Amino acid sequence: MTDPRDPRLILTPGADHDHDHADDDFTHLGLAADTQMLGCSVLDRRRLLGLGALGVGTLLGAVALAGPTALAGRPPLPPGGPGGPAGPAGQGDADTVSSADGQCRTLPSETQGPYPADGSSASGQTLNLLEQSGIVRRDLTRSLKTGHAVVGVPLTLKLQLVNVKSNCAPLAGHVFYLWSCTPAGEYSLYSRSIVGEDYLRGAQVTDAQGRVTFQTVFPGCYAGRWPHLHFEVYPNLAAAVKGNVDHNAALVSQIALPETVCRAVYADPRYSGSLRNFGAITLATDNVFRDGVAAQTPRITGSAAAGYTANLTVGLQP
Repeated sequence: MTDPRDPRLILTPGADHDHDHADDDFTHLGLAADTQMLGCSVLDRRRLLGLGALGVGTLLGAVALAGPTALAGRPPLPPGGPGGPAGPAGQGDADTVSSADGQCRTLPSETQGPYPADGSSASGQTLNLLEQSGIVRRDLTRSLKTGHAVVGVPLTLKLQLVNVKSNCAPLAGHVFYLWSCTPAGEYSLYSRSIVGEDYLRGAQVTDAQGRVTFQTVFPGCYAGRWPHLHFEVYPNLAAAVKGNVDHNAALVSQIALPETVCRAVYADPRYSGSLRNFGAITLATDNVFRDGVAAQTPRITGSAAAGYTANLTVGLQP
């Protein structure tokens, strides 16, 4: 099953939207460089930057081949993944992340939809934002390319990845890639009006407790789909850097947002078109969620005025 195509969306990026990074400098080395650099000291990062793209790429490759001991003595990556600040609030307790019903179960696989930007062919083009430096980040509300920000009801999304085969033990070192539409129901990199933006997309590496935290905005509701967020889970950094070209992702799924919260958010003028679209869709008629959403519905607290926090346990069978 696939998402319906919004008529506002086009299949090719603008002429100035270049995805060829072959000649870029270090600032465009992508996910691998982001993660390795965040594991180094400030002094070492300065030395790496002085090497230029070729020297840095060689050194990062050597570090990756050397394994975890190559970063011995370095400060640990911040909780919630290398893109997040140290010690984000609410991630210290084992029960901070759960599904709406508190169950630990395997999440079903779902379509990635037509706008993933994960290296796979979709909507007549192949885009891979995982090659972009800066993609490892907690705050998804600002575009890496332009610096422009998207405005909407704040949503803090806390995910915990667990191994269903091992009594739901946390899975560290996996990569979450998250993306969603704007309050207007448009997708960065694909929608005509924001084809040059890449906000509301980002990746993080799970910490020792399998946790990541993303700061985003509550997505809008476009025609034909229940409000949702997309995500992919990769088993390691090497797989994530390649994207989902060869089905490298361990899980591709979607998160369903609760009806009562959606109605509260869509009363906001910034979501002017969403309330009408939301009135024309139900979970029973949605082409992705109609077979059940218990494992895909997060526990949400907060308000439309102050913002929401959503918590979800993502069960995986590695």
